[in-house]
Amino acid sequence: MADNDGQWERGLIEKLATAALKEQRRARLWGIFWKLLTFAYVTVIIVMAVDWKEGADSKGGRHTALVDVKGIIGPGTDASAEKVMLALQSAFKDKNTQGVVMRINSPGGSPVQAQSIFDEMKRLRQKYPGTPLYVVVEDLCASGGYYVAAAADKIYVAKGSIVGSIGVRMDNFGVVGLMEKLGVERRLVTAGKNKALLDPFLPEQPEHKKIAEDLIGEIHQQFIAAVREGRGKRLKETPDMFSGLIWTGPKSIELGLADGLGTLDSVAREVIKAEEVVDYTQKENIAEKFARRFGMGAASVLLDFFARSALTLH
Repeated sequence: MADNDGQWERGLIEKLATAALKEQRRARLWGIFWKLLTFAYVTVIIVMAVDWKEGADSKGGRHTALVDVKGIIGPGTDASAEKVMLALQSAFKDKNTQGVVMRINSPGGSPVQAQSIFDEMKRLRQKYPGTPLYVVVEDLCASGGYYVAAAADKIYVAKGSIVGSIGVRMDNFGVVGLMEKLGVERRLVTAGKNKALLDPFLPEQPEHKKIAEDLIGEIHQQFIAAVREGRGKRLKETPDMFSGLIWTGPKSIELGLADGLGTLDSVAREVIKAEEVVDYTQKENIAEKFARRFGMGAASVLLDFFARSALTLH
């Protein structure tokens, strides 16, 4: 009887000890969770304070406004028409802006996005005739990048800059031969004889190729018209100017595609006469910045926390 009582007591003690350990682990996990939550909250407050301070400091006295166009010009990119146009509007609207510099380092992108930026640049120049708009080219200003640049009052380049590529391309591929080797049969039903235009799984049709060539040819003519409109009499046209070729900075000046050598600092200091530069480029918002900086790292910690909690909280 005594042995049974001893076993019962030991069993009770073990259960109590196990429950205590689980409770300690649960408390520790929740402690970690609340610390992470507090850290995230404080971080967001700090980032907001930094962004606010930068915004407050940027609206000082006379200055040169900067708008960066970097990378591919297209929807959802850092150089999307939406972001660039918002930045330009803010820059021109500021009464302390003495001139706007668009700094371009782009291989091009969407002709629609480039055209939208081009049109907005023209509109803002007309609305604010006393505020000049210049382009400063860094490494590359090609295709859609030059489409945008052509709307500026003047274009400044570096000796090593690459400028031009005034043309349009449509990329496609064909895998008909590969499908035949693999024994794959293409089955396609369309309503409309041109609905399968440039389908990579079908043999190329001469009439479809002609349609595509006419399409990009029309866009090419729009591009050429924009360059001629923007550069005017400065342009010294050659037979291959609109063929898609690219040129160095000095050669682009010679052809009238650019106006001179210059950098952001030299244009701000010597041309606009406002040495202080204020960046109006649209930055990531708080949510985007926080997600990019802490993203998967923070998420993995939280997932690990909840996984552990699921194992112990029952």
